[in-house]
Amino acid sequence: MTITLEQLNAASAQDAARMLDGLYEHSPWIAERALQRRPFKSLAQLKHALVQVLAEAGREAQLALIRAHPELAGKAMVSKTLTAESTNEQTTSGLTNCSPEEFARIQQLNADYNARFGWPFILAVRGPRGTGLTRAEIIATFARRLENHPDFELAECLRNIHRIAEMRLADKFGFEPVLGNQVWDCAELLARHSDPGYAEQGQLTVTYLTEAHQACQVQLQRWMRDCGFDEVRVDAVGNVVGVYHGRDRNAKRLLTGSHYDTVRNGGKYDGRLGIFVPLVAVRELHRAGRRLPFGIEVIGFAEEEGQRYKATFLGSGAVTGDFDPAWLDQTDADGITMRAAMKAAGRPATLEAIRAERRDPARYLGFVEVHIEQGPVLNELDLPLGVVTSINGGVRYQCEVLGMASHAGTTPMNRRRDAAVAVAELAQYVEKRAASVPDVVGTIGMLNVPNGSINVVPGRCLFSLDLRATTNDARDALAADVLAELKAICQRRGLQHKVEETMRAAAAPSAPAWQQRWERAVEALGLPVFRMPSGAGHDAMKLHEVMPQAMLFVRGLNAGISHNPLESTTNDDADLSVRAFLHLLGQLDEELS
Repeated sequence: MTITLEQLNAASAQDAARMLDGLYEHSPWIAERALQRRPFKSLAQLKHALVQVLAEAGREAQLALIRAHPELAGKAMVSKTLTAESTNEQTTSGLTNCSPEEFARIQQLNADYNARFGWPFILAVRGPRGTGLTRAEIIATFARRLENHPDFELAECLRNIHRIAEMRLADKFGFEPVLGNQVWDCAELLARHSDPGYAEQGQLTVTYLTEAHQACQVQLQRWMRDCGFDEVRVDAVGNVVGVYHGRDRNAKRLLTGSHYDTVRNGGKYDGRLGIFVPLVAVRELHRAGRRLPFGIEVIGFAEEEGQRYKATFLGSGAVTGDFDPAWLDQTDADGITMRAAMKAAGRPATLEAIRAERRDPARYLGFVEVHIEQGPVLNELDLPLGVVTSINGGVRYQCEVLGMASHAGTTPMNRRRDAAVAVAELAQYVEKRAASVPDVVGTIGMLNVPNGSINVVPGRCLFSLDLRATTNDARDALAADVLAELKAICQRRGLQHKVEETMRAAAAPSAPAWQQRWERAVEALGLPVFRMPSGAGHDAMKLHEVMPQAMLFVRGLNAGISHNPLESTTNDDADLSVRAFLHLLGQLDEELS
């Protein structure tokens, strides 16, 4: 028998506690304390109350809760003394059907984990989609988390406990995150396309205009048509564009979307989440036969990551009219120019066609973007959504230091012109300089000694610089200091250097009116409004140059890791993001009607 919020809110304390029995393993006190905060206007608000109760309970109570849980495939499972809820969860993931080898491996991991941390390993084995992790996924996660710091692992156990409770709560209320499931399934399906060399290893890599990239274009167009978009096309640079007309086809449009290219061996949600969410929202509008007093234009931007060419925000740059003609003559690692890649992909590869993609800002209400957080903040707070206040400004460089390659055995240390050591010295400076100022970061993410050999002093070193800050002034001060230090190091060591700026993006504060719309959408879901800056760059930074913009962040799993195969989110969090997007559309409907 399912229950409703109305029943829960109206029930006596004893009856309400009985309704929520079994949410937390042998720990009814969590639900009992949360119920003191009734009435709840949404399941999301109830979930947050449960999170708050446990956070306020203190470490000893948290440890007691963790220790109340059974081991995975442990003695309680073998003796069939698990709670009904745990039995269902371990059965769903096939832990009751382990092979002898898998069972032995899990028993060893249980022993190692308890010896290291002093509590049982906790994992929401029904997984982010709710349909169950595979035994291989469970074992891999178990082994990986054995390496965590105890404080971090304690928090990770609690986060998994809340995820377990979230799914048990959904069972009690008969709730299924249908919209979130659609988003989650889109992420899995689109991730089937990956570049050669990575696809064979089960890794996700989609760089600009490769066959995998073009396969993503085809898939996104198919989904847009299936969702009811009136116009669907691929533009001159490979952006996938879908338009859902308003009641008046000539009305202004809301622009939204994100990028579908990825970093090498990346995750399934970076950028792509911001395409799937509005697709699902438009699908809901289309199914209801609902037209708004404005149009909705969703763009899957073809390039944002700068992986194949030294061009970043290429897709959104074409939309804002900021496409650099010099990009067409850039070459990739195989010597293929961007112009040639465009032609091979069926794009016109002419400046005239690319410039024709520039949007007239007067035709748009603004730009909104939903994005996975790509950081640990929401995950640590156990909040599913965050409202972005601003996007940090950034600048990127591709650099080269030139010295003299020489014999590693015969060249004295004081006679060397070692290019790699110079870059290593610069890396230390970048770390110290960036750490000296709040909210400033600097990274040398790529470092390469071309044709290097174990017995040769490096004569050439290629490296990248990624410098970011909350304001343009702080960004520029960091860049000036780092480049001055590079010059000084090279002069002292008798080296030459080259620096090419490949990207400069201004800090992009959210437009107040649009930020407030996101805030009202979050509040309507029964969640607290958490405001936060974005340290990562996004397509919204480019759109900010020509129209008002604001972003919504969605919590990521695994400490919010991104640009990594472990990047993930849950169907429940994805569902909330779609509902927040629909609420924002509803606000605009009321304002403009």
